[in-house]
Amino acid sequence: MPADPTETSALFRYAVIAEALNPRLGAKERGRLAREIAARVHTMPDGNQVMVSRPTVDRWLRAYRQDGLPGLQPQRRSDQGAIRRHPELFAEAADLRRELPARSAAHIADILKAKHGIEVAPRTIRDQLRRQGLQRGALGVDPVVYGRYEAAYPNERWIGDVLSGPYVPYPQVADSRKAKLFLLVDDHSRLLVHGRWMSHENTRAGQVVLRQAFVKRGLPSALYFDNGSPYITAPLERTCAVLGIRLIHSKPYSPQGRGKQERLNRLIRERFLLEAEAAGIADLDELNDRFMAWVETMCNTRVHAETGETPIARFMAGGPPRAADPALLQEAFRWSSKRTVTKTAIVSLAGSRYKVDPGLVGKRVELRYDPEDMTSLSVYLEGRLVGVATPFVLGHHVHPAVPQAVRAQPQPTGIDYLGLVLKAHDAAFTEQIAYRKLGGPDLEPLA
Repeated sequence: MPADPTETSALFRYAVIAEALNPRLGAKERGRLAREIAARVHTMPDGNQVMVSRPTVDRWLRAYRQDGLPGLQPQRRSDQGAIRRHPELFAEAADLRRELPARSAAHIADILKAKHGIEVAPRTIRDQLRRQGLQRGALGVDPVVYGRYEAAYPNERWIGDVLSGPYVPYPQVADSRKAKLFLLVDDHSRLLVHGRWMSHENTRAGQVVLRQAFVKRGLPSALYFDNGSPYITAPLERTCAVLGIRLIHSKPYSPQGRGKQERLNRLIRERFLLEAEAAGIADLDELNDRFMAWVETMCNTRVHAETGETPIARFMAGGPPRAADPALLQEAFRWSSKRTVTKTAIVSLAGSRYKVDPGLVGKRVELRYDPEDMTSLSVYLEGRLVGVATPFVLGHHVHPAVPQAVRAQPQPTGIDYLGLVLKAHDAAFTEQIAYRKLGGPDLEPLA
């Protein structure tokens, strides 16, 4: 019997990926094998030699895990009938590309569907235009090429960003402020590692979210941020250095490697913010409560279109995450400042003055402290702990750069001082008029 072409193709695809289907492989080993498979030259049943891209290898692996060998059979193209019935569409597609060479194949497909009501796959249009020598590069259009990248295992790389949200009532200042969502995404699994809406977009807000993420999901090998103000700071550099995390910043105006983050931002806007604003937001706490519930029950448990798995399942497949020592984690989020000790053994920091060991007079020391507790500072000299700085004049219990530490407004006492003054004034004024008897039988009563 002649071989079934679809079966032959499925067997070839299985032979390509069989090595990476070993169930004993971890995520890291499987990712390494997939890269090796994509770098090899494979011989097809007809004798032709081809190379298979890494995304195709991943797609075949997912298809086999989901449907077995039938999942590797080529699928019949849904637009084949339209192609046979309407060959003139390609001539029109060519005219559209010549008219505006910057038009993409997907955009031309949308135009054809809007005009004729016929759906043609962008890949088909792209292939036909390439055969006619009408690819955009040949017509003088140089598209920017963004390299495709995916971390090989969970917690290899986290991507961070800040998303602007709605205006939220802020009782501490009796005003509304635009909420800022600090969020972190695992590059391999697409898991929303952690996210929190904050009232300020600053260094401390970013550190609060980062510390919560470390406690919740473990330590990543690298952090990838843009060049926003919360991420170009000395405290963040110190945090990463203490914990042994590589800190990476994207180049200005170059969004390469941040596509997963942008897609997640769009999902949050379309699936969460739209509903939150429609329902109404009482305060920042309510916004965060609803967001965390949505993340854990919806966002991280949906099947991702590209990986074919839920983010939480793909993340947990890598095994237990690397946890940080609690003492080391506490040290990583302390701030550091250098000061010269005065002749009176005093150092100044953030509007406060502290007493140190008189033996440090004239020396430049390093002060390490928790910005939310300025009552005690650790003093270091040449990297060695030499004592503690105690408050001499304490101007702030918290660092001024920590707006999240605004003290709660006290409960009103209900005493209306000016009302009491007015009442006393009226009583005295009435008695004074009665005493002096300013009114008389022949005079009009005083107002």
